Amino acid sequence: MSIYDDLRAKASSMKNFNLRQAFEQDADRFNRFHVEFEDFLLDYSKNLIDDETMSLLRKWAEERHLKDAIKQMFSGEKFNSTEGRAVLHTALRNRSGNPIMVDDKDVMPDVLGVLDKMHNFSDAVRSGKWVGATGKKITDIVNIGIGGSDLGPCMAANALTAYRDRNIRLHFVSNVDGTDIAENLKQCDPETTLFIVSSKTFTTQETMTNANTARAWLVDTLEEDAVSKHFVAVSTNTEEVQKFGINPDNMFVFWNWVGGRYSMWSAIGLSLMIGIGYDNFIKMLEGAHAMDKHFQNADFTENLPVILGLIGAWYAGYMGAESYAVLPYDQYLNRLPAYLQQLDMESNGKGVDRDGKPVTYSTGPILFGEPGTNGQHSFYQLIHQGSHLIPVDFIAPIHSLNETDKHHDILLANVVAQGEALMRGKNREELLAEGVEERLIPFKTFTGNRPSNTLLIDKITPYTFGMLIAMYEHKIFVQGVLWNINSFDQFGVELGKQLAKKVLPELLDKKQSLKHDNSTNALIEKIRKNRH
Repeated sequence: MSIYDDLRAKASSMKNFNLRQAFEQDADRFNRFHVEFEDFLLDYSKNLIDDETMSLLRKWAEERHLKDAIKQMFSGEKFNSTEGRAVLHTALRNRSGNPIMVDDKDVMPDVLGVLDKMHNFSDAVRSGKWVGATGKKITDIVNIGIGGSDLGPCMAANALTAYRDRNIRLHFVSNVDGTDIAENLKQCDPETTLFIVSSKTFTTQETMTNANTARAWLVDTLEEDAVSKHFVAVSTNTEEVQKFGINPDNMFVFWNWVGGRYSMWSAIGLSLMIGIGYDNFIKMLEGAHAMDKHFQNADFTENLPVILGLIGAWYAGYMGAESYAVLPYDQYLNRLPAYLQQLDMESNGKGVDRDGKPVTYSTGPILFGEPGTNGQHSFYQLIHQGSHLIPVDFIAPIHSLNETDKHHDILLANVVAQGEALMRGKNREELLAEGVEERLIPFKTFTGNRPSNTLLIDKITPYTFGMLIAMYEHKIFVQGVLWNINSFDQFGVELGKQLAKKVLPELLDKKQSLKHDNSTNALIEKIRKNRH
């Protein structure tokens, strides 16, 4: 039998597995199924697993040569096979002093050079040394990007709000919907606003549409010469950056071995560095680097990303779970689920394997989430009593950055209770003992046996935040290796955008003939009739 046959057989045998009984019969269950690393405690004991399950999952990882894959990624081999690129976002936070080679060249001097340039620029903006065209200090930073060029720094800026300079406001514009740029500009003064345009090619349609609108807004008040004092670029296209009016000295580069959704550690994080300062940015990198070393060196029995990856793949591949929820019990992490949606679903939402053959198994589960306790009054109903199996990751800091009365104790009580409730449920006997009338028992019964992980973090700091994001990056990598898919391309985002470039001139010119399907033709006709 293959490992896949063994796992299928194990999944079949687990149909009658009962988490409540497992805890009642095993006083040592938590001790066996939890891991501590620095300020993290991961409790994975409330999962539909036993010792044999974890042993089989680790065997699966061994047969998929996970250890070798980890070495290949960190060593700069072209792990992104479809695009022929290395996958080295980890080099951006390499704090070891050791070289990292790509095509026989050590990339670390370039990485550290850009980091130093970011340091000097962010210090100049924060101190008031860098001023706008009229000599006024910068008070507002507008980051214009999309995808990883927006979600990463935006999510991180929210997460690290407590560490930000409150005299500098950060804004993030990504949607090509004009409302996004318009509402952000209403909050800004041209004389004190700095725009960071983040686009590797400096041709991304959504980003450059927003950038040109911002440019026109600025020039309308301060004229053309002001552009160089109010715009900087994160890009690799010097020619287009110059055409826009940005001094190449104010262009911050990154490399093709940095995927967009993994780029917040690079110059894409410039807005974040301005907000939290260089020292805190470095602490974030150091936290991520600590998780990188843990991922590389820890045994699979104690390796946080490996454990999370194995369990997630168990549910998606063998237990019929099509989705999972990430539920941070910390308001600063309110954008984390949205960020992880891109990180996970863009990475592993693939229908062919690394050889281009269609997969015959489930990959890339659907991810959703909201901060607790908000979600408890929303979709938790489905998680507790719905017909779907939805594994959950609870995340909570033990210490709040805003200790106010009993707020945080109430928050922590809720996160602990939710994990217990999902595991235990409530049965008929317990409801009768509470005096619940017979006709309501079916409606108030909780089946329990619903799985969750709980990650306790001592406190949200730049360092622990860096650890957290790196942990999820590596978890997703693990699952890509298990499923034999390329987690680092994203061709699925391209087709709709390509077709949009064909549709746009048709919307603007009623004389153009339409050669789409009858639904698409009808929609275009309706829009043309009512807009142009």
